[in-house]
Amino acid sequence: MSKRQSATIAAQAGINRDAHYGAVVAPLHMSTTYSLKGFNQKRQFDYARTANPTTYTLASVLADLEGGRHAIVTNTGMAAILLLCQLLHSGDRILIPHDCYGGSYRLFTHLAKRGQFIVDIVDQTDLDAVRLALRKKPKVILVETPSNPLLRIVDIAQICELARCVDAVVAVDNTFLSPELQRPLEHGADIVIHSTTKFINGHSDVVGGALICKHRALGEELAWWANCIGVTGGAFDAYQTLRGIKTLPLRIVQHSANTQAVLQLLTTHKQVAKVYYPGLSDHQGHDIASKQQIGYGSMVSFELAGQDQQLRQFVSSLTLITLAQSLGGVESLIAHPATMTHAGMDAKAQQQAGISPSLLRLSVGIESALDIVADLKQALDALT
Repeated sequence: MSKRQSATIAAQAGINRDAHYGAVVAPLHMSTTYSLKGFNQKRQFDYARTANPTTYTLASVLADLEGGRHAIVTNTGMAAILLLCQLLHSGDRILIPHDCYGGSYRLFTHLAKRGQFIVDIVDQTDLDAVRLALRKKPKVILVETPSNPLLRIVDIAQICELARCVDAVVAVDNTFLSPELQRPLEHGADIVIHSTTKFINGHSDVVGGALICKHRALGEELAWWANCIGVTGGAFDAYQTLRGIKTLPLRIVQHSANTQAVLQLLTTHKQVAKVYYPGLSDHQGHDIASKQQIGYGSMVSFELAGQDQQLRQFVSSLTLITLAQSLGGVESLIAHPATMTHAGMDAKAQQQAGISPSLLRLSVGIESALDIVADLKQALDALT
């Protein structure tokens, strides 16, 4: 683990590590296979599904940024979630949040229907409910904080303290903040999960994921499974992600500054009924967020005052902000969780998670804050 600051770790990702030719930037290694030194004499790399010099470099950087001992690069964020499931056997339990990402919810519930494990779903902001669920002794606890899309905050340290009483592994999805704004391993988590598609890469041109483990033994177990089931990431995607990660600290600063300007509009406009953002003092999780996070991020969710017709009018009136899946890119994106990111939840599950038909999720980009605010304002002002 590096003792350097995160900005240095990010900027130096793979720099000056080429022992063969002295390339300053980490080379892209596209070879799928690597020769043996001799009969039954493997080198560090033998087959790219297992490991590759480029993906290995990315894994090392992610481990350093999160303060972990071992990282596994996967081909998607959902592949990282699937890899986590390999810790579970038939009859084991996993405790997940009731308002987690729709794709994660869909995977867990459908695998549970096949009998691969048992899923317990609970509001993890309610520690009494968590204590009750822990009586069933789950093997794994998945935490998503801030949650997607309502940005609920879970106290990582308290969850980890409770988990230790039942020897449960705690995995925290840190996609919404990145290691620039939150480092779950420092609060007691065993695993950090990322969809590197989002802030880590930051340019909406690579799909990927990662698991970072606090302890090497757990990391090696998961790395074995990643190779076994074939969910490891490819060299070119890792190369692109390494390029994106170099500007992560700079991008996060601009994302966060722009978000403050957006909040000034959303919290005062008459067409906005409610704003969800942990940086607001009246947010239910504000105090916990202030304790465990380094900043509040650039994800904002809000509900319009009108109904379906106004929502459609608002979205169609936007000219700069794009209606699209995903988040964390340099461009501003808006999504309608009920029909997009959380369509994998049925209506009842959406209602229990608090996802209303009027909810919109905004990923604030790094464009000029004046232009982002102007686009939102003209679309809100046009509502009747």
